[in-house]
Amino acid sequence: MNAETYSLRVRGFALRVAAFCVAAAFCAGCGGSGSHLARDENSGAEAKQGVNEARVLRADRDPGNWLVHGRTYNEQRFSPLKLVNDKNVSQLGLTWFYDLDTRRGQEATPIVVDGLMYFTTAWSKVFALNAATGAPLWSYDPKVNPEWAVNACCDVVNRGVAVWGGKVFFGTLDGRLEALDATTGKLVWEKLTIDRKFRYTITGAPRVVKGKVIIGNGGAEMGVRGYVSAYDTETGAMAWRFYTVPGDPAKPFENPILAKAAKTWTGEWWKNGGGGTVWDSIVYDPELDLLFIGVGNGGPWNPRIRSPQGGDNLFTCSIVALRPETGEYVWHYQENPGEAWDYDSDEQMILADLTIQGQPRKVLMHAPKNGVFYVLDRATGALISASPYTHITWASGVDMQTGRPVETALARYPGRNPELIIPGPLGAHSWQPMSYSPVTGLVYIPIQDAGFPYKSDTDFHAKNFAFDTGTDFAAAGMPQDRQIKKAIMNSVRGRLVAWDPLQQKQAWDVDRPEAWNGGVVSTAGNLVFEGTAKGNFEAYLADTGARVWSYAIQTGAIAGPITYTVKGEQYVAILAGWGGVFPLAAGEPAMKSGRVRNVSRMLAFKLGGKVVLPALPAIEVEVLHPPAATADAATVRRGEQVYQRFCGNCHGDVVVSGGVLPDLRYSSTLTNDQWFNIVLGGLLRENGMVSFSKEVSRGDAAAIRAYVIFRANQSLKEAASGEGGGRGSYP
Repeated sequence: MNAETYSLRVRGFALRVAAFCVAAAFCAGCGGSGSHLARDENSGAEAKQGVNEARVLRADRDPGNWLVHGRTYNEQRFSPLKLVNDKNVSQLGLTWFYDLDTRRGQEATPIVVDGLMYFTTAWSKVFALNAATGAPLWSYDPKVNPEWAVNACCDVVNRGVAVWGGKVFFGTLDGRLEALDATTGKLVWEKLTIDRKFRYTITGAPRVVKGKVIIGNGGAEMGVRGYVSAYDTETGAMAWRFYTVPGDPAKPFENPILAKAAKTWTGEWWKNGGGGTVWDSIVYDPELDLLFIGVGNGGPWNPRIRSPQGGDNLFTCSIVALRPETGEYVWHYQENPGEAWDYDSDEQMILADLTIQGQPRKVLMHAPKNGVFYVLDRATGALISASPYTHITWASGVDMQTGRPVETALARYPGRNPELIIPGPLGAHSWQPMSYSPVTGLVYIPIQDAGFPYKSDTDFHAKNFAFDTGTDFAAAGMPQDRQIKKAIMNSVRGRLVAWDPLQQKQAWDVDRPEAWNGGVVSTAGNLVFEGTAKGNFEAYLADTGARVWSYAIQTGAIAGPITYTVKGEQYVAILAGWGGVFPLAAGEPAMKSGRVRNVSRMLAFKLGGKVVLPALPAIEVEVLHPPAATADAATVRRGEQVYQRFCGNCHGDVVVSGGVLPDLRYSSTLTNDQWFNIVLGGLLRENGMVSFSKEVSRGDAAAIRAYVIFRANQSLKEAASGEGGGRGSYP
């Protein structure tokens, strides 16, 4: 039978089994939906009806499940499970895998409820599997218009679902919030959360608090204004919306606090949106009844364009505390006033109770892109401590009296030439989840060390398909000079760092030659699990960092792993699939691992697992056969400028693909008019390659092709000499 028939039969069988179990009252051990009754195998108590607030609040008594995005409301991503531990982890083996139908970046954290696993994949698709076997129960495709992909800064990714009250909630790339029946996967309700006149996307996982689904969006580089919204779980009706940056001051402010925020902006910021999108981290504190949101960077990045007379630009790059039932503002802490580097504050926040100087404190811990580890009092937003968790050059630290960073002289890239600032827009720590272990007292942070040469761009174009940040991406392209290029390539690395939040210092680290490794989970078994860009899934001792287990998973892994139990057996699972912004946009640094292919899969491991992944076919070696480079220097230079503005964010810096999308140097259209049919005519719009006819003239399209041909010929010469890629000098 074919795969579709098999899937339908498995689904039908699963539903018949679930119905039989309910009818016969044999609830424990049946593989039904998240809404059936089941036994809590770890505490012995009868499990609750599906997922609700009471059950999430008692998640630590139910460690066999992974009920919410960070396992518990505090988002520590720590599991009390220890059936798999530092003594027996060497016996961990693959027990099942499930192949996916997408070959783009996979970033989701799965949710596991009573033996069922729910997760999203690229293009906002949703899957439900048997968590013990990987057998499919149902899948759902929201059918995102492929052309909307042009609005996504960082791949067509999705970071997961929320499960609550018998429903599965998720956001779609094109701005919808959808509720599915957890048993059948059928659509219950759908709400459009954005105005599609603007280039919003949703890639983050929703959170459910007090019967409300909380969701934000992305698009700060695309001329949008950020906000976060709450919707009723039963009806989909919007309960409230909090805008993170003020709009046109000539119109009434939606919230009184925005009148105060507007005083920190200058010029006509609202015409370019302002940015401040809430694209990822949302955390709820049930003890204080506060909802914390991480707010993104300003739009555009360059504050000389965004707010020309200066200003802090609230609430960009801030943590903001709200009341979850009303969206009422409570407090904020701004990590980067007047930010200029894409150092958004959307990265994961962790809540914990720590003893600091002999006093118990309820804290919020944050390791945002800017490279500084913050510990805040989560009741008031007061800064307790702050220290760089990796090498940074934009600041020397944080002034503890004011809470503001102490910026260096080069921070605002004042010169005419690009200023190499560390970290760059990739961030020292991005969305990849970190973890806090209350056993070791350490926070485990996936880090990348990667700078960026910032330079102001005087040719700013708002509200088009350009990734227009107000910085000169052409000037930031990989240079030809061998020594400079070698230094840049060597400086781009990854690390797994164990950070002591009390001492504000590193306890241990694992150095990796490649950046853009995966998120982590820590366990009471003295283990930390992480996937790598090179294609391994690994375990480390939580107290020392010694590597104790590794498994080759055939593809790069960037998502956060989880662990759970079914019928007394502990599983460790990870969604694998190479992609995201780094492989799309970084060019040559993204190729340091070699040619990492995307093999999108969910993989689950347990002690004694014996499953072997099927061998992959050999990679077909592409050979460069470019046409002769005949264009003059001015045409090539113009082509580079247009390419870096419109094309490089998907097809790679200076026409070097990181392996997710086609490498244009090898395109067969370099010698015929099919090039124009694609770039201007939208021939491949169903693959996400929209027409750029409104933004790019035929002459510009020809100049882009001339630049690609120039780069292809240059790469051919460099390959022969063993030098690698680079921007080079013009003919």
